[in-house]
Amino acid sequence: MTISTLALNRPIRAVLIWWPALLLLALVICALFAPWLAPMDPDRQNLLGRLKPPGFESRGAVFVLGSDELGRDVLSRLIYGARVSLSVAALSVLLSGVVGVLVGMAAGYLRGWTETILMRLVDVFLSIPAILLAIITVAVLGPGFINVILVLALTRWPRYARVAYGQTLAIADRPYVTLARSMGAPALRVLAIHILPNIMGPLLVVATLEFGLMVLFEAGLSFLGLGVQPPTASWGSMLSTGRNYIATAWWIAMFPGMALFVLVLSANLVGDRLSDRIGEGKW
Repeated sequence: MTISTLALNRPIRAVLIWWPALLLLALVICALFAPWLAPMDPDRQNLLGRLKPPGFESRGAVFVLGSDELGRDVLSRLIYGARVSLSVAALSVLLSGVVGVLVGMAAGYLRGWTETILMRLVDVFLSIPAILLAIITVAVLGPGFINVILVLALTRWPRYARVAYGQTLAIADRPYVTLARSMGAPALRVLAIHILPNIMGPLLVVATLEFGLMVLFEAGLSFLGLGVQPPTASWGSMLSTGRNYIATAWWIAMFPGMALFVLVLSANLVGDRLSDRIGEGKW
C-alpha cells in the first residue's frame, strides 16, 4: 500500500472509528433545533389522518414517517422526543455524577469513619435494583420531567462514588498529594486541583456509559406511564402507544424503537472508545 493510499484511508478510518460520536452529535442537533427541524407541531391532531402510513399526504402536509392514533406527525414527535430523552439523560448524569464524585472523593481522601459511613451508604443503594428503586420513587413523588431527573440521579450516583473512591485511593498517597497536604493545603484545594483532574478520565467513561442507560430508564418509565406525561412527546410513551397498533400501524412503535437503539448504541460505543484511549495512555 502506497503512502498516498494510507493518507487517503486515514480520514476514512477516522470516520469509521468516530461514527458513533457523529450519530450522537446528529441526535443532539436534532434535539437542540427541534422547532426548526420538525415539519409540524408535534401535538397538532388530525383525526381524519389518523394511523396513516409513511409518506401519507393530508392538507398539503406530508407525514414522512406516518401518523399516530390521533393523527399527529410521527417524525415531529420523534424529533421533539429526542429533546426529552437527551435532556433527562444529560441532567441526570450531571446530577448523579456530581453527587457520586463528591461522596467517593470524600470517602477516599478523608478515610476513617467518613469512609466507613459513606461507602456503607453506597453499598445500601447498590443492593437495591436501580429500576425498582426508580419506579417506587416516581410512584411516590409523582411523574414529571423534574421528578424523573431526580429519581434517576438518586438511583445511579453510587456507581460514580465507587469509581471516584477507588481512583482517589490510588492517587491520595502519591508524592505530590502528600507534599500538598504537608504544606497545609486545605482538603478542598487538594481534591479540586491535585486529585479531580487525574481521575476525570475514568469518570467520563462511566458518564458516557451511564448516559445510554439513563435514556433507557427514562424510556422505560415513560413506557409505564411514570415518566414525562402526555401530550409531551417521549420515545417511551410513543412505544407504549404503538404496541397497541403494532399489527396495523407498525411505524408508531418502530421508529421510536430504532431511535432508542441508535442513541444507546452510539453512547455505549463512544464510552468504549474513550475507555480504549485511556487504556492506551492517550487521555
